[in-house]
Amino acid sequence: MEQAIGLVALVIRDYDEALAFFVGQLDFKLVEDSYQPEQDKRWVVVAPPGSSGAKLLLARATTPEQVARIGDQTGGRVSLFLYTDDFWRDHARYTANGIHFVRPPSEAPYGTVAVFADLYGNRWDLVELRKTSPN
Repeated sequence: MEQAIGLVALVIRDYDEALAFFVGQLDFKLVEDSYQPEQDKRWVVVAPPGSSGAKLLLARATTPEQVARIGDQTGGRVSLFLYTDDFWRDHARYTANGIHFVRPPSEAPYGTVAVFADLYGNRWDLVELRKTSPN
């Protein structure tokens, strides 16, 4: 059996403002943006540059319950983990692009990490995993 997570939904307020952040500031690639007339919504998918794994579905809130969850889908816990091959390159680029880091860079047993907030306040880890030496 082989399975993989294909999409992770992130509840957003507005498609265009979310795209401005994810594509404009985080340099994610727009994978799909298509109108779904039967539900009067857009299917908007983005992915980090060079990614071949799971993608992010930007899902516009349409009910009061969904609106209440924007920016707080996990009660303030880091819920998304963005792996990078060069932490300091991306940290510098994101800082220059106005990304707000809520925890500064630190070294952990698994690698270098800092926590940033997206435009709605959801917390993300930016992580460069420590390279293990071959046995």
